Amino acid sequence: MREPSVGKENLGAVIGAVVGAIGGLVGVAVPLALMTGDVTSLSAGRRIGLIGFLVGTPVGYFLGGYLAHWLAPKIGVRAGGIAGGIIGGLVPAAGFAGWGYYLTIR
Repeated sequence: MREPSVGKENLGAVIGAVVGAIGGLVGVAVPLALMTGDVTSLSAGRRIGLIGFLVGTPVGYFLGGYLAHWLAPKIGVRAGGIAGGIIGGLVPAAGFAGWGYYLTIR
């Protein structure tokens, strides 16, 4: 099987970029707001949320694209693209959520 070229767009890459961007944007501030019980805490992590957005977008794009290419022969092109994109986008989102949790309990 041929490997995809770096940055080759497909459905998984686009879904991964969207999930990674949104997850990175809110992944740091949401744990803080949940643990403090204060909705105004969502605006406390604006800079870190912007960093999460800028990092989560390309990471989700590349991971989603490669996972979609790997999953496509196993479960089909469309299902592989969707599953690869979601998994690829959740990796940076989970990383930023874990970082937000760490910053909250520290």
